[in-house]
Amino acid sequence: MNLAQFSLPELVGTLLGFMFTLFVFSYIFGDNALFRIAMSVFVGVASAFAGVVAWYNVIWPQLFRPLIFGSQSERLFVLFPLLFCGLLLLKVSPRFSRFGNPAMAFMVGVGVAAAIGGAVLGTIFPQISATTNLFDMDAVNADESVIWQLFQGGLILLGTLTTLVYFQFGAVKSKGRSAIRPEWLKWLALVGQVFIAITFGALFAGVFSASLMALIERLNFLVNFVFTLF
Repeated sequence: MNLAQFSLPELVGTLLGFMFTLFVFSYIFGDNALFRIAMSVFVGVASAFAGVVAWYNVIWPQLFRPLIFGSQSERLFVLFPLLFCGLLLLKVSPRFSRFGNPAMAFMVGVGVAAAIGGAVLGTIFPQISATTNLFDMDAVNADESVIWQLFQGGLILLGTLTTLVYFQFGAVKSKGRSAIRPEWLKWLALVGQVFIAITFGALFAGVFSASLMALIERLNFLVNFVFTLF
């Protein structure tokens, strides 16, 4: 495929992609103006995209459209978020920023509640369910023995419990000595630390693999574009 077969938008997009890929790769030689230009464009495009998504998915359909075209009840309903939006804008002024504290407190409270609810319902309960299901003898895989399934379940249960113990910072005070952990708790925490290290290693390997695939894709793009020119 040569340049003559590209349409104008495809050609402009390909040239911009080639240029900004080289700008990012220029960071190999240290921080420079080309890399900062690429980062600034990336931040600007990401911010503009987030703003457009917020307008079309939240602000217009959830606020302004009901306020302009909605019924009386819908207009009354959106007055509450509209009031909070106005209070948040007052945070810009140091003189009136205290009036925005209720809206900020409401946002923080909702955010914390959503985070805790997500952690409990999306992580803790599924983790408990997945751990206990491994000991369900009725669900034994035909290709696996009961002993192997019990070993898997015991290993996951051990990792879960010892990891929780590792983050247990309680201490027992002895006479004339500073507060220390019991010896058995130290050993369990050490086992949990091993499981945490294995988990972090697996996560790092996954991130490194994904980054390496992205690098290969970008290098392949550069090579193909150079061959297209000739």
